[in-house]
Amino acid sequence: MSAWRTISLWMDQLDEPLLARPALERDLDVDVAIIGAGYTGLWTAYYLKRQAPELNIAIVEAQTAGFGASGRNGGWLMGNLLGEDRLLADLSSEQRRASFDLLHSIADEVAIVLEREGIDCDYRKGGALYCAARYPEQETSLRHYLDGLYRQGLTENDYRWLSPEQLAQQVRIAKPYGGIYAPHVATLHPARLVRGLARTVERMGVAIYENSPVTHWQSGGLRTAKAGVRCHWIVPAVEGYAVTLPPLGRYQLPVQSLIVATEPLCAATWDEIGLSRGQAFSESSRQVTYGQRTADNRLVFGARGGYQFAGKLRHDFDLTHSEVELRRYLFGELFPQLKSVRITHAWGGNLGMSRRFQPHMLCDRTSGIALSGGYGGEGVGASNLGGRTLADLILQRDSELVHQPWVIPQGGLEALKAWEPEPCRWLGYNAIIRSFVHEDQTLANPATAPWRRKLASGVAGFMEGFMQ
Repeated sequence: MSAWRTISLWMDQLDEPLLARPALERDLDVDVAIIGAGYTGLWTAYYLKRQAPELNIAIVEAQTAGFGASGRNGGWLMGNLLGEDRLLADLSSEQRRASFDLLHSIADEVAIVLEREGIDCDYRKGGALYCAARYPEQETSLRHYLDGLYRQGLTENDYRWLSPEQLAQQVRIAKPYGGIYAPHVATLHPARLVRGLARTVERMGVAIYENSPVTHWQSGGLRTAKAGVRCHWIVPAVEGYAVTLPPLGRYQLPVQSLIVATEPLCAATWDEIGLSRGQAFSESSRQVTYGQRTADNRLVFGARGGYQFAGKLRHDFDLTHSEVELRRYLFGELFPQLKSVRITHAWGGNLGMSRRFQPHMLCDRTSGIALSGGYGGEGVGASNLGGRTLADLILQRDSELVHQPWVIPQGGLEALKAWEPEPCRWLGYNAIIRSFVHEDQTLANPATAPWRRKLASGVAGFMEGFMQ
């Protein structure tokens, strides 16, 4: 049990004993069986119980609440959904605006629940800063991205360009070219959120069984090593662990993201850096970086990890020296005063990636299967939206949530787009990532000839478009 504390900084900081709840050891007959005590499973149980308290709900968890991505992520609670621009492109301007407003309200909805249920998880809604920070091409790509948002009907109230001087009022980086400020993002302590949600749904009457890996699942039920569950609805809420529940692994592949945390930094250092309101921040490159200043004044910083052949889970998250030092290099380029700071924690996790990078929320009334996933690293917020949506779909509530373009209201798993077979995925992923790394190394070198910079960005952009 003590090994669960080594999962991440967040789990290490919990001020509660990490004792497993009882395992499933007797057969059950319930209304809803949920596989996985992470964010998606817990949010689904929460909203189902809020709207239909009479439901008998059981959650079956392979390890403990927070073992997966819910206890390992970077703590960004985003009012976004991966690929939202493509998903909303065919809507009318009025429908698109309503969908954006729904997404942007995610952080506020979570705040309401935290207040109502008394969950303390260091929630701070300071927005997000997307910075052009290491080379001038980042400013070009960010301005292009912002122009696209404005063409979709969004305004400066949603996303606002910051000049280098305006950016410095919130965060002071070494080579600022400007950035985008998005107000609809909060930061929080991920493990305290997931553990608090677990206690909340238990108080509401939901049974949680831990240390109970599911060995088989199908319409109408599931089995573990010791017992089975019969149910009217089954919700496989496993996200990056979909490969453990065939055939889900065809639709949600596990990829990894890796994170480091520094020792607590002194007030003088933070006075130099900023981030005084709990803002999230990122630098605009295809390395997919993300960071925040924690409540205890650490810098938490992550970046893209990897993909293992055949979609295998990564179990060993003792990061290598090179994995740690890449993240040190990236945050050191932003904050040179931190290049030699002591790193106290380094970890990672598996997250779920759907084909074409499109999250999905599905409800098949014929089979009694409902699922939400494919969040692509944005699951802290997307899982709340997914849980609310699945609850409304299961309860047949005609709400705004169930009419969104990411919702598949009818049809089974076959309605999802499957990933290509191996070795196509492996070869494609590695070619794409190599193009991203080459682009970043080329652009980060100010001595690189203009034609080489243009070529590297063109190849990386083409590969990124191919991946979608």
